Amino acid sequence: MSAVQLLLVPLALWVLQASLCHGACVEVDSDTDAVVSEGFKLGCISCKMRGEVPAEATVEWSFMPKGESEFTKIYSYEDLMSDIPDERFYERLDWNGSKKTKDLQDGSIYILNVTWNDTGTYRCIFNRTLTFTSYGFHTDVTKIVHLNVVPRLTRGIASILSEVMMYVTIVGLQVWLVVEMMYCYRKISAQGEEALRESALNNGSKRRIALDSPSPLLPDFHSDTISLPHPGGAAKRLVQRTDG
Repeated sequence: MSAVQLLLVPLALWVLQASLCHGACVEVDSDTDAVVSEGFKLGCISCKMRGEVPAEATVEWSFMPKGESEFTKIYSYEDLMSDIPDERFYERLDWNGSKKTKDLQDGSIYILNVTWNDTGTYRCIFNRTLTFTSYGFHTDVTKIVHLNVVPRLTRGIASILSEVMMYVTIVGLQVWLVVEMMYCYRKISAQGEEALRESALNNGSKRRIALDSPSPLLPDFHSDTISLPHPGGAAKRLVQRTDG
């Protein structure tokens, strides 16, 4: 098997696994401040504890205006169909939850053109049936949203401080990264200079040793006698005299 084929095998397995995976479900609380004359999403998420078990769910929304004590059904979603029985919300509610499935996990709805009268408490009820091999298991989950209608959104002190701290943390991390890079660069540069200095000293020492040591293959012309090999095996000593 070639190197290209070895690389393509894990890539194909990764693509196959990604195609079989579904998005993870995370339960997040709904926002509670809606701006008058604008749209607002009423969040309601109920995740299945057993994702591998097939299920079907329906969602029902009820509303209790501020100052009252009873809930009134305003919206229902079942079998991919929605119903708005309360005329106060007729043509002002839209489904904003799970799409093209009866296995609902997101039951959010969207309010169009929020009015002051929309202030109050909203109740979301999930009716879910888990289908096992030999039986079905029914569960009910209830979520409550307290909606407050305001003329415009104002940011709280906690939100402002958290954003400031986020930017301070980002800037601090960037400064620390620059300082760390400069430190590492200087350390590596110093080690490189030290290695070059040691290499130069070693090379100089080797050259001095080579110059100071006489070669055994060359005669010493500074001495008065030179020994030459004799054909008979004995060395013949010649005396070289220098002119006075």
